Amino acid sequence: MADRLSALDASFLYLEQPTTPMHVGGLAIFRRPKTGFDYDRLVELIEQRIALVPRYRQKVRHIPAGIARPVWVDDPDFDVNYHVRRSALPKPGSETALHELVARLMSRPLDHTSPLWEMYLIEGLAKGRTAVLTKTHQAMVDGITTIDIGQVILDVSPTPRPSAEEYWIPERDPGPAKLVLDAVGEMVARPGELVDNVRAAAGDAAATVGKVVAGVGQLFSVARTAARKAPGSPLNVEISTQRRFAVARTQLEDYRLVRSAHDCTVNDVVLTVVAGALRDWLLSRGEAVSASSAVRALVPLSVRGEADVPSSAADATLGNRVSSFLVDLPVGEPNAVVRLHQVSHAMREHTANGQSVGADTLVRIGGFAPPTLHALGARAASGFSKRFFNVLVTNVPGPQFPLYAAGARMLEMFPVVPLAKGQAMAIGLTSYDGGVFYGFNADRDAMPDIDVLAGMISESLDELLGTVG
Repeated sequence: MADRLSALDASFLYLEQPTTPMHVGGLAIFRRPKTGFDYDRLVELIEQRIALVPRYRQKVRHIPAGIARPVWVDDPDFDVNYHVRRSALPKPGSETALHELVARLMSRPLDHTSPLWEMYLIEGLAKGRTAVLTKTHQAMVDGITTIDIGQVILDVSPTPRPSAEEYWIPERDPGPAKLVLDAVGEMVARPGELVDNVRAAAGDAAATVGKVVAGVGQLFSVARTAARKAPGSPLNVEISTQRRFAVARTQLEDYRLVRSAHDCTVNDVVLTVVAGALRDWLLSRGEAVSASSAVRALVPLSVRGEADVPSSAADATLGNRVSSFLVDLPVGEPNAVVRLHQVSHAMREHTANGQSVGADTLVRIGGFAPPTLHALGARAASGFSKRFFNVLVTNVPGPQFPLYAAGARMLEMFPVVPLAKGQAMAIGLTSYDGGVFYGFNADRDAMPDIDVLAGMISESLDELLGTVG
């Protein structure tokens, strides 16, 4: 019997619209080794490792008449060269050109007649660098049975780990009759799902989402903040089909210095940096900012206890505890230290009141591996209206040692978190090998000044560093 999509995974297919494609991205920057890092090497690496993620050779098959959720079936025409693609930047290979290309590629929906992923090798980047962009549909990445393919191509040393040879033969296509018979058999066992499936097939995505939300309602029921409508914000608008992308680079040690000086956590410092940048950005737009102004952030993050990030290869796996919060970022507060204290107090209050979401709940809505935890944040945001929050901020600790792909050292890694309906921007950040890398995915029409906001991240962090004795 074919593997049926869960209600949550299927909801991302039903929710997808031209303005809200449901794929998560990641942009990795590599230094080319002397031996080279080209398209053929990347394709060969994918062919060697794809057996680790068998879902990436499967596609979605819908059931006739929509009487059941879709299923995963092997793609008999799978062609790795269709999914792994090649692009090049015009000289001189500027980062502006790279970010424009990323925005355009992320704006395009994935092909639903094939396995729901793409990977781009982007050549021509200045300073001898090469970029790799991944696009993976949220219906695929659950963090449990399937992780992001960007993870499987990475090694902890320049010498790639050996991969077992595999000759793949796709399973026979079940055909419409078999799909219907299997679905009928499941309906006999679980008749309550029939109405949900028919409604979803008729385009009533809200019915399916409602079922999903009921299963993960703990995410918001434990947060008192959600009882109040999110503040009005230029971040909540009708969005278009096109995107803009920008990045910011900072150093992890700077966050640790602020943490030590003010007795808080690295996550508190991150959110305060974001709050300060948002404050400056709002003021640059001439928006009204008063002492009580706030921007509500949905913040899914990994909880590691005393350790903020793994420090060695042996500690590369994220902990099995994850929390998600709704936090009002105090953008109306002009003093950076006071902002930090307010954010720290809010985060401590969430924890003290038991407002974190248990790991058992998050197992059903996302994963724990660094590249896929950003998908968790997007999953949490997709089923909820803009009345709950203004911006999504996913903060994922990564390994503090270098990683390699086909001998090429990865220098930086930037998340590309998808936008939910009515959300003009999503912020993802990942700490890796001493750096903290921000990726800003934004609506093209609503956020023409996304580069301005990205530039204000460093300014906001400098403001906090200035308070360190």
